[in-house]
This record gives sequence, C-alpha cells and structure tokens, in this order.
Amino acid sequence: MAKDLTREQLWDAGAQFGHQTKRWNPKMKPYIYGAKNKNHVIDLQQTIWRLEDVKKYVTSIGQKKEKIIFVGTKRSAKNAVKEAALRSGNFFVNSRWLGGTLTNMKTISLRIKTLWDIENEEKTGKINLRPKKEQILIRKEKAKLEKTLGGIKQMHKLPAAMFVVDPKTDEIAVKEARKLRIPVIAICDTNVDPDMVDFVIPANDDIQESVNIITNFIVDVYADAAGIKMQPSNLKVVAQKKEDRQNVEGNRSYTPRHNDSNGEKTTTPRKAVVKKEETK
Repeated sequence: MAKDLTREQLWDAGAQFGHQTKRWNPKMKPYIYGAKNKNHVIDLQQTIWRLEDVKKYVTSIGQKKEKIIFVGTKRSAKNAVKEAALRSGNFFVNSRWLGGTLTNMKTISLRIKTLWDIENEEKTGKINLRPKKEQILIRKEKAKLEKTLGGIKQMHKLPAAMFVVDPKTDEIAVKEARKLRIPVIAICDTNVDPDMVDFVIPANDDIQESVNIITNFIVDVYADAAGIKMQPSNLKVVAQKKEDRQNVEGNRSYTPRHNDSNGEKTTTPRKAVVKKEETK
C-alpha cells in the first residue's frame, strides 16, 4: 500500500513555498495559509486533503488498468514525470508539448510511425545500406522525434487522465485534455488558476523535491491499484535548506588546496610576466 504523505514530508520537500504575493492568483486564496517575507505560504493541510481525493481517483484508474499521461516540460519536472511513467508503464511528455498531441492523434500517429520505421531499420541493419549522409539525417530526425514523442510512442488511444506539474506552463496540454473531457490532476502553485483543472494539489512546482515527492505518491498509488511492482525511485524528496546550502558553498570557497606540514595554507609563487617592448 502506498503510504499517505505527512505534513512533515511535504514541509521537508519545500511544498509550502508559494510565489511572491504580487504574483498570486486570487482564486488560490483558499489554499494559502499566509505570507512571509512577501511570499505566500501554502496550507499543507489543504494539500493533504486534496491528495486524499486524488488517491481515490487514481486508485479507480489503476484498478481498471487504464493509463495516465504525465506532463511536465519545465526543468523541475522533467525527470520526475519521465521516471514515474517509465516505472509504471504510463505515458509522459517532458519536452515541448506538440499542439494536437491529443486532439489530432491521427497526425501525431503518423509521426510516431516514422519513429518506429527508423527504429526497425536500425534493428534490421537496413539503415546501413543507405548513403552516409542519409544515415546522419535519418538519425538526427530520430533524435528529434524521440525527444518530443518518445514518451507517447506506445499510446494507441487516449489516456484516462492527465497529471500536470504546472498547468500554467503546459496550458495547451490542459486545454486539449479539457476539450476531450479527460480529467486533469495538477500541482497548483499560488500563481495558477485552479479552475483549469479537476483535481487541485496545492504545492510548490518549482522545487524539484516538491515535484518529486508528489509525483512519486501519484505513481505509487497507481501501481498499488494496478498490481504493478516498480523499481524504487532515484529522485530526491528532501530539499536542501538554505542554511545548509550556504555552509556547503562557504566550505568550498575557503578550503585550501595546498597545506604545508604545519597545516598552514601555502601559496604557489607566480611567474613574473615580462611585457615585450613593441618595436616601432
């Protein structure tokens, strides 16, 4: 059974940190505890309550053996959504969202077929029969397709739900899902419009550890319901505190490279630089 997240775990991951008060969306007011140093603080009790609703819904999806598409194209989300999808056998998009990925699957399927054809040529060795220049161009095309479509190349039908790390960054993906009536689960920071999604998870979406711990929770719930045995996650879920980070940086900058026998810092004499006189 997937263990429920506690307030302490969310706090250690940095999920409580919101955006600056001047950048907030008033619709997020019910999920905000207060403000500190001109930054909003997210109410983690609200986060826990919302995760309970999400758990029930994701469990129902897993029991039906349906699929979830994980979307996160911002830097803090790329690794989390990819790992979650690969561990659980779901789909993911962590590069640029191509318009029509869901609403125009016929066109996207043709691009995916091109990717499959290239991979088959590589497996059979047919690509080696082509001229060298053509091989280079084909492999470049494959890398481009793999980057944008690699996470959905096994998607033959629409997913049952979408999990989005930041619905503001990936607004196009959210709009496509809503147009097709696909339920959207999303991490909503204080600058997001919660009306865009069906299941709101109020939390920080910029700190990697905050994204990691929530994404891992979602995929763990899904795997338990679907009866999937997953490999343990390699992602960090405890954010480094500001004080610790400053100490590490301080220790790095003041650690001497060369010490003499008395433990004192020694310096290497510099060579004198002789400037050549310009000849007229």
